[in-house]
Amino acid sequence: MPSYTAPTKDMQFILHDVLNISGDDIPGYGDLDRDFTTAILDEAGKIAAEVLAPLNVVGDTEGCTMENGVVRTPTGFKAAFDETREGGWPGIDMPEEYGGMGLPYVMNTATGEMFSAANQAFTMYHGLTHGAASAILAHGTEDQKNTYLPKMISCDWTGTMNLTEPHCGTDLGLMRTKAEPQGDGTYKISGQKIFISAGEHDMADNIIHLVLGKIVGGPEGIKGVSLFIVPKFLVNEDGSLGPRNGVSCGKIEEKMGIHGNSTCVMNYDEATGYLLGEEHKGMRAMFTMMNEARLGVGMQGLAQAEVAYQNALEYAKDRLQGRDITGVKNPDGPADPLIVHPDIRRNLMEQKSFVEGGRAFLLWGSTLIDRAHRSEDAAADGLVSLLTPVIKGFLTDKGYDMTVQAQQVYGGHGYIEEWGMSQFTRDARIAMIYEGANGVQALDLVGRKLAQDGGKHVMAFFDLVKGFCKDNAEVDGMEDFVTPLKAASKDLQAAGMYFMQEGMKNPNNALSGSYDFMHLFGYTCLGLMWGMMAKASLAALADGTSDPDFHNTKLATGRFYMNRTLPMTATHLARIQAGGEDVMVLEAANF
Repeated sequence: MPSYTAPTKDMQFILHDVLNISGDDIPGYGDLDRDFTTAILDEAGKIAAEVLAPLNVVGDTEGCTMENGVVRTPTGFKAAFDETREGGWPGIDMPEEYGGMGLPYVMNTATGEMFSAANQAFTMYHGLTHGAASAILAHGTEDQKNTYLPKMISCDWTGTMNLTEPHCGTDLGLMRTKAEPQGDGTYKISGQKIFISAGEHDMADNIIHLVLGKIVGGPEGIKGVSLFIVPKFLVNEDGSLGPRNGVSCGKIEEKMGIHGNSTCVMNYDEATGYLLGEEHKGMRAMFTMMNEARLGVGMQGLAQAEVAYQNALEYAKDRLQGRDITGVKNPDGPADPLIVHPDIRRNLMEQKSFVEGGRAFLLWGSTLIDRAHRSEDAAADGLVSLLTPVIKGFLTDKGYDMTVQAQQVYGGHGYIEEWGMSQFTRDARIAMIYEGANGVQALDLVGRKLAQDGGKHVMAFFDLVKGFCKDNAEVDGMEDFVTPLKAASKDLQAAGMYFMQEGMKNPNNALSGSYDFMHLFGYTCLGLMWGMMAKASLAALADGTSDPDFHNTKLATGRFYMNRTLPMTATHLARIQAGGEDVMVLEAANF
């Protein structure tokens, strides 16, 4: 059975040596000293490894079952859910006034990665609840906050988001779910939603559905969409549960992966709903949840790559196959371990350099969210808005690729279910699709985020990279990191210029290169992260007070990324600049 060990040492290095969170001026960060974060991360890592990881295969093999409308989760899930709930983990960064711990969002990201790596399907139950609670916190009335948030933050009640319909995916203006005003402030919600993760289950007393629908008589299309709170059980004025609402699970979807999560078809039959936010402004409220979910999905891609890498590394050390071409490395055995072979080492280093760079990217993005929200910093909010489609799209694309590479290390055993590598690959695959398929993320990046606020956020990113390169150009040991990063940033700026010049002439030229641009951006972001990590490791080695093996390994991994992976930006730039010709070929093609 696969295993998982929480990478707490690496997280601490990023949080403190690279990002210096305890020295940051963001409110609440002054409390995040090493002793405090060690206690949080170690305890979360213990739960992930000892409680959640053993249930990952159970959830995959058993899946969820439904009988007479009742959905049962896999064996052990409810007990594990109770344990995480009692520890307060679902509300680690939620306001204390509603029962949360009140810690910064960056700590939710760090602990969330561990939980997702250990058991993605399980973690989705409280992850989606967190997103629904965030939407109510941002857009709900005081009465709605007091009614729902304490129970949702404790996960006594869970939450969902209901967008997709059988005929309607990304284009939500086509939805048919309707909301009829009842004259008393409530609405009757009728329609069907599909692909609803955690839509029905047996681990909470109530499920609070956030449902997009159109108020009868409202505007057509996306301008007529509103958001509603639709509880499974109605809530009485004293907070107790009332009668069952008109919402039911029609079936559980049969999926490629995340079998332990109950992905449901949900039927709303004149269910009582309560408007969340303003009429016909539902997308504004839902995007509070969706943007958080997109960052969480990026985390899922990274998390599956991490756990797959861990297991592939151990297998490569243990499995005996062939002899090292330069000389026998295991003279007492019939063969050498797989890890001596150059292609296996390359494979593992690609995984390692992505995972460690991606983790830094994700945690840096989380600090931007904290700065935006806790310090009301508009520049940080604009920058993380720009980076959100990159975090979601790039980390899930490459995260999936890394699970495939980890599977490859196993050879034929990687294709056999009992070794567990297939599950990591299957579970990672959905992350490229839900919360906006990655092609949509690329379109959002190129079509909206680049030009947002006159392009000042992408220019701020370029200035950030330029400043880092300038500040470290003369630092001993940094040339291996600064030179490739400058080249990648130049490629990224050239691609941005192409879109500005060509996009107005023929938008299809620009859109045909959007996916390559998203990847080019992602590679550059990880290059910046590796530069920051290299600087921290060089400083630690110079001080002579830290583990030299850790930091020398970090530098070697970073150099591998900068020299082998980061030059991919040039490839993507060339493909972007060939976009006009590609479009002409595609338009002429007779499919």
